[in-house]
Amino acid sequence: MTNGVMMQFFHWYNSADGTLWKELEDKAQDLANVGITALWLPPAYKGSVGGLDVGYGVYDLFDLGEFDQKGSIRTKYGTKEEYIKAIKKAQSVGIEVYADVVFNHKLGGDEAEEFSATPFNPDDRLQAMGEQKKIKAWTHFTFPQRKGQYSSLEWHWWHFDAVDYNAYDENENAIYLFEGKSFDPAVDSEKGNFDYLMGCDLDLRNSEVQQELKYWAQWYLDTTGVDGFRFDAVKHVRAGFFAEWLKHARYHAGRDLFAVGEYWSYEVDALHYFIEATGGHVALFDAPLHYNFSVASKQGNNYDLRQIFDNTLVKEQPSLAVTLVDNHDSQPLQALESIVESWFKPLAYALILLRTDGYPCIFYADYYGANYKDVGDNGEEYEIWLDSHQWLLDKFLFVRQTYGYGHQYDYFDHPNTIGWTRLGDEEHPEGMAVILSNSEEGTKFMEIGQANCKYIDITEHIKEPVITDDNGWGNFSCQGGSVSVWIADITPNSSHQK
Repeated sequence: MTNGVMMQFFHWYNSADGTLWKELEDKAQDLANVGITALWLPPAYKGSVGGLDVGYGVYDLFDLGEFDQKGSIRTKYGTKEEYIKAIKKAQSVGIEVYADVVFNHKLGGDEAEEFSATPFNPDDRLQAMGEQKKIKAWTHFTFPQRKGQYSSLEWHWWHFDAVDYNAYDENENAIYLFEGKSFDPAVDSEKGNFDYLMGCDLDLRNSEVQQELKYWAQWYLDTTGVDGFRFDAVKHVRAGFFAEWLKHARYHAGRDLFAVGEYWSYEVDALHYFIEATGGHVALFDAPLHYNFSVASKQGNNYDLRQIFDNTLVKEQPSLAVTLVDNHDSQPLQALESIVESWFKPLAYALILLRTDGYPCIFYADYYGANYKDVGDNGEEYEIWLDSHQWLLDKFLFVRQTYGYGHQYDYFDHPNTIGWTRLGDEEHPEGMAVILSNSEEGTKFMEIGQANCKYIDITEHIKEPVITDDNGWGNFSCQGGSVSVWIADITPNSSHQK
C-alpha cells in the first residue's frame, strides 16, 4: 500500500464502558478521510477479568463478547456484534483491520489441577530452585458458559509448560516448569530464557495446542474478516510458530494477510534474529527507534539528532519495520514505561510519517489525547495527561498522502538541526521539505527540485514563505524545539510555476 499509515486504535486506559467498537464505527470515515489506511485493534476476546480486561489476560479466544463469562457478556470494548460491525464499517471506507493475537499465555482457569513441576528462579530460568514436586494451579479451562460452541477443547495442564503459582505454597516466588516439559530455546535470552512471561504458558510444541490455534485462525477469519494480525509478546514464543500459523491462516483466507510482531527489545540484532526465523513473513515494531525517541526527548539539545536512526530496524531492514512513537505498553505508568516527552512527539512523528522508509503507526493517545489515574511502582497514585497532537498529525498525514513521493535527500549534517526533502514524481511534482531542531531555531539550504517556486510551512510555525532559486534550492527554517514542513503554495495568487 503506497504511503500506508496504521493507527493503534486504543491505549491501556480506554474507559471500560464497552464503547470502543461503537467509537470506531463512528470515527472510521473521519480516519479514512485524513489518511489512516489500517487500524490495529485491541484483543477482542474475553480476558480473565471480563469487561475490565484490556485483553492481554486471555481467557477464551472464542468469546468475542458473546457469552456470560468472567462476570460479563461484553469485553472491555463491546460485544461480538459491535466488533464485527465496526470492522465492516472500517473496511467499507477503505481501512484495513488488524486483530491483536496473544498466543503466549492464558489466565483465569476454571478449575485447579495437581501435577508435578520443578521450581526455577524467576530471574534466571536456567537455575532450578529445588527438586520436582507436586503443585496445584488453575490450568483447567472448561469455558462453562460457552458449552463447547465453536470449539469443544478443554485446556489442561499438559497444554501448558509453566506457571508462576502453586496453591500448596502461595508465598514461593518461582516459575514452575511442568514434568516432561522444557523451556523453548528459540526465544529471547533475557533472564537466561524468556519463554515464560505470565499466567499459564502455552506449550506450542504440543500438537493439540498447535491444531487448536490453527483451527482458531480459520474460525476467527471466517467470523471477523480481518486483514491481518499483530502478534503479542513474540520474544517469549518459539519464532517459527508464527510463520507456520500465518501460512495456515493465509492459505485458509486465500489472500495475503499482513502481520507484525511485538518484539520489545532495544537490541536490533534480536529483531533481525526473529525476522530470519520467520522467513521475513512477519514485520516488527521498531522498539529501538522508540527508545531513541525517548532518549532524545529527555536529553534535549544534548542529543545528536544525526544519530536518531542508529541501530534501528527502519535503518537496517526498512521493509519490515513498523515505526512508532509510543504505544500502550510504553505509555506512562505501564509495564514498559519509556516516555517520549510531549515536546518531541511532533518531531518524532515527522520522522516516521514524512520519510520513505517504514510503515508508520500512530498511537491513539497521541492523536486524541488521554487522561487517566493509576498507581506507580512506588505505590503512589498519579494522574496522567497526554496531549492531543491531532491538528499537526492531520497535517502530516495530508502531506504524506499528497507530497510524500520521489527521491529523498537527507541533510543530517548538524547535531541539533536536521532536514530532508522529497523531490516528488510525475504525478506529485511539487515535493516537500522537512526541517526540525531540538535546540535553537535552524535553517538549511536544501534541494527540493522545483525552481522559482513558493513554499509555505504547513505547520504555520514559520509565517514567511520560501522562494526556491533557479536550481530548485531554498533556505528552509524551523523554530527551536520544533518541526516545519514546507510544501508548494499552489493557491491561484501564488508564484508557483509548473
